[in-house]
Amino acid sequence: MAGRSRDMATMRDVAQRAGVSLATVSFAINKTKPVAPSTRERIEAAMLELNYKPNAIARALASRRTRIIALLFPVLEHNLDGTALKFFTSAAAEAQRRGYNLILWPSGTDAARIDQLVHSGLIDGVVVMEVYLHDERVERLRELGIPFTLIGRTAEPRGISYVDVNFEGLVATAMHHLRELGHRRIGIVFGEGGDPLISEYGPVVRTRDAYLAAIADTEDEPLMFSCDQSSAAGRRLVPDILRQAPDISALLLLNEHAASGIVSGLRAQGIGVPESVSVVGLGSSIEVAEAIDPQISLYESPSEELGRRGVEDLIDVLEGTRSAPGASLVDCVFVDFGSIAPAHS
Repeated sequence: MAGRSRDMATMRDVAQRAGVSLATVSFAINKTKPVAPSTRERIEAAMLELNYKPNAIARALASRRTRIIALLFPVLEHNLDGTALKFFTSAAAEAQRRGYNLILWPSGTDAARIDQLVHSGLIDGVVVMEVYLHDERVERLRELGIPFTLIGRTAEPRGISYVDVNFEGLVATAMHHLRELGHRRIGIVFGEGGDPLISEYGPVVRTRDAYLAAIADTEDEPLMFSCDQSSAAGRRLVPDILRQAPDISALLLLNEHAASGIVSGLRAQGIGVPESVSVVGLGSSIEVAEAIDPQISLYESPSEELGRRGVEDLIDVLEGTRSAPGASLVDCVFVDFGSIAPAHS
C-alpha cells in the first residue's frame, strides 16, 4: 500500500483494510449476497478512507445490471424545448439520487429502434415520453419483457405504470373559469398541424375529448383549430380563426410555441388581449408565457414532477419495491398573468 496512490485503491485493498475476504467486498458492493450490517459498515469505512471508486462496468458484470435507464423521446415528432428539458433534468436528478444513470434516447414514435436499444444490453429499463393511444413502442417493450414506465397514457393503460397530466380536469377547470366570466364562444388551438379529430397523440385526444364534453353541456359551438408549433404558424392561423368565429371571446392554447404568434396576430387585427379576447395556455411553461407581449395566463405543466415520478416508478419496479403498477394523474397549476378578463358585451 505504501507506494499506491489513494485514488488507485483496489477492491483487494478495501478487503485488507476492512479485514474481510475479497468475495465479501464484492457481495457488499454489488449487492449480490447479504452482508452483515457491521461488516458492511467496515467495508464502507475502508472504501471512504481509501477513496475507492467501484468500477461501473465490473459492477454491471457482477450484478447483471447496468443501473442505466433510457428516456425515449421522439425528437422528429416533438420539439426539444424548455418544457421537455424540465422533464429530462428532473428525471436525470431522480435517477442519480437513486444510484442510476439516465440516457436520452432520441427515437421516433414507432418501434424501429427499440430492439437496438434493448439488445445492446446497456439498459435496465425504459421511460417512454410523448405517448400515443396505440403506441408501437409500448407494445414492443411488452413483447421484449423489458421493464418500462410511461409519462403519458395509452388508450388502455391498465397493467402499465404511468404518470400523466390530468388533461380532463385541466380542461374542465379552464372552461369553468371562462364561463364564470361570461364567455360562450370559446375556441381551442392544438399543436400538431393536422386534424385534432383524427389525432392519436394522447394529450391532444384527451384535451379534445374533454373540450367537446364541456361544449356538449351547453348549446355552444365547438371551435377547434390547429397549426404547426411555431410563432409564424400561430400568426397565420389568426385570420382563419376570425373567419370561422368573428365573435370569439376566448382561446385555449394547447400549443405554446404558437402562442406569441396568435397574440401578435390578434393585435395586428386590432383585437386586444384580454380586452377583446381572453387567452390561456394549457400545459404550458412560465418561461414561454413570460416571453409573450402581453404575457398570457397559463395552467403550468408539472414537467418536473412528471419526470421525477416517471423515473421513481421505474426504479421501484426494477428494485422490486412496487407490487403493482403505479397510475397517477397530476394537476396543472394556474398562473395568472392577466390575459383573462370578463367576456365583452
